[in-house]
Amino acid sequence: MAEETNKNEAASEDKPKAAAKPAAKAAGDKKPAAKKKEKPPALEDKPFEEFMRQHYVPALEKAIADEGVEDLHLDFTKQKLPIPGYETAEECWQVLGSFGNGTRQFNVYFPDEDIKGKKAFSCNEGKSPSTLESFLIDERRITLDLMVFGVIMRLNGQKWLGRN
Repeated sequence: MAEETNKNEAASEDKPKAAAKPAAKAAGDKKPAAKKKEKPPALEDKPFEEFMRQHYVPALEKAIADEGVEDLHLDFTKQKLPIPGYETAEECWQVLGSFGNGTRQFNVYFPDEDIKGKKAFSCNEGKSPSTLESFLIDERRITLDLMVFGVIMRLNGQKWLGRN
């Protein structure tokens, strides 16, 4: 019986194997390349005001609420900077936030009306802000998540969120 098995294996080795791949087609026989699906524009590429109102402010509101803040009030408006020494500066877009019965306030400033441009941050507890800080200046690629994360981290730095 072992001899029959060896003969069958030997016989199968003698037969030429079928080609694994068909021969290459002539250049004229190629199928047209499939069209690439166009990706919708990234959220961050939308016009500034649309992005801020429809995406950033709601995402920031949700993230801060997720940290346990219940009385948050956010507003997106264009106004002068509320910092002494900047009274003569032009108006700029700002996200104004307050909670803790209005005692804790923060602002995110966008003087260039562009999320990829200059950004600043200020915060205060019960008084008007006295310091304007640069915000997310070293980032190469600004995304919605990064902008929200930046504010959350800054508010955590003040020990205003969570169990700080």
